[in-house]
Amino acid sequence: MGAEVRRANEPAAGVERALRVLSPLALVALWELAVRVHLLDARFFPAPSAIAANFVDFAASGALAANLGITLERIAAGLALGGIPGVALGLLIGVNRWARAFFEPLIALLYPIPKIALIPLVLLIFGLGEAGKYALIAIGVFFVMAINTEAGVRQIAPELLEAARAFRLRAGTLYAKVLLPAALPNIFAGLKLSIGIAIVLAVAAELRAANSGLGFVIWNAWETLQVERMYAALVVVSLLGYGLSLAGDALERVALPWRGR
Repeated sequence: MGAEVRRANEPAAGVERALRVLSPLALVALWELAVRVHLLDARFFPAPSAIAANFVDFAASGALAANLGITLERIAAGLALGGIPGVALGLLIGVNRWARAFFEPLIALLYPIPKIALIPLVLLIFGLGEAGKYALIAIGVFFVMAINTEAGVRQIAPELLEAARAFRLRAGTLYAKVLLPAALPNIFAGLKLSIGIAIVLAVAAELRAANSGLGFVIWNAWETLQVERMYAALVVVSLLGYGLSLAGDALERVALPWRGR
């Protein structure tokens, strides 16, 4: 019976996979056609073929790899600097009522502040160097990881925590062997959100406070009216987000093999 159901679903699955590929291709083809028949102004919306040609030049010059690497370095540093303390705080406030009473109001007050609005303050404190960019990304990541980790800990069955207390587990063992594994699904959900936030904040910081990185490329292309290069850099940012999302999914499959896909 199960095999028959799978065979019946195979055509639908094939159509679904085809649509996932065809939908972006159809959008690109429509865009190209609209530019060629002058429905879109090529000065502001260059044809995808022109953007692709500029992308090839961008990659061949070595500028793509150099700027992508710098942006990736900033994203990785911000994720580590914000994510690790965020997970640690989330574990603490998820299981400790006194810590929760102290930290939750602070998180509720600070989390809604748009992190992009903090760019002037962060750069004022840390300067125009790398520390300011790392700090900005870390701030955005910290809150997301703390909130998601706390939610994961709060979902642990009370019986499991009672059993851990009955065995008089040390604090380190409790956090490492009970709380952290149980919260991992929520932690990975927070990580996926944090990746998007980190990319946004890294590019935003690079727009005006850097002389390298994908954000700098976008801003410099706008200032010099290199519209195709600006679009090419935007495509790279999009592909970067997609690639890091796939990497996060792969890491989750390794860390949580029992969840399946």
